[in-house]
Amino acid sequence: MSRQVLWTYAFIDRPYALFGPACEFWTAVTGTHLSELRGEEKEFTTLLHDGADACVKVQGVTSGPGGAHLDFPVADVGEFTRSALRRGAEVVADHGTWAVLRSPAGQLLCTMPWRGEATRPPVVQSSRLDQVCIDIAPSAYDAEVAFWSGLLPEWESRPGSLPEFHVLQPPRGLPVRILLQRLGEERPTTAHLDLACTDIEATRAAHEHLGAQPVARGTHWTVMQDPTGGTYCLTGRDPETGGLPAQRG
Repeated sequence: MSRQVLWTYAFIDRPYALFGPACEFWTAVTGTHLSELRGEEKEFTTLLHDGADACVKVQGVTSGPGGAHLDFPVADVGEFTRSALRRGAEVVADHGTWAVLRSPAGQLLCTMPWRGEATRPPVVQSSRLDQVCIDIAPSAYDAEVAFWSGLLPEWESRPGSLPEFHVLQPPRGLPVRILLQRLGEERPTTAHLDLACTDIEATRAAHEHLGAQPVARGTHWTVMQDPTGGTYCLTGRDPETGGLPAQRG
């Protein structure tokens, strides 16, 4: 069976008024530069790498604090959309050649035609933005795990390092993976970015120099806020494989 999802993008969603500072920070920590601005309000941009294909984009949103979502370039947008609908998603906006969907727990995702992306960006300053973590209320968690596992059958779906985590590891070469996190409280679904870091403390210090702030420490991660107030995590995972060091994958 041929692969349906052919690339992955992590989308950084930040308030439109803070779009500029968000772009400045995230280009600095990913070693990228901005594409031309797109959209009616010039609210979209892509973080470009020299010698590799992009896998991160930034959007200025006009309501709410923002967060993160995933984009899936695919072989067949219609088939991917129908597969999502069969598993409980809904269409938020159908633009013909691309679509905005909402998962059963309320997480937005987009799908569009594949444009030949194939070369994963390199590790930059001993870290790599490689994961979108979807934060899910306990009552919606099991159904959301089933949704993503069914939607992405070619991805490895497995329990994470702690009982509240579930990992979706993409086929080799795709740049962004998914972590599903069961929250300890009932609240709306959100999502944030994770970076895999060789040295969390060194990366934290570099990010603080650029205006980020530490918020909390976990088992093998540090919760941060970027200069716009957006939450993300620095995680002690292998930037090459995405796995914890002991897992080698």
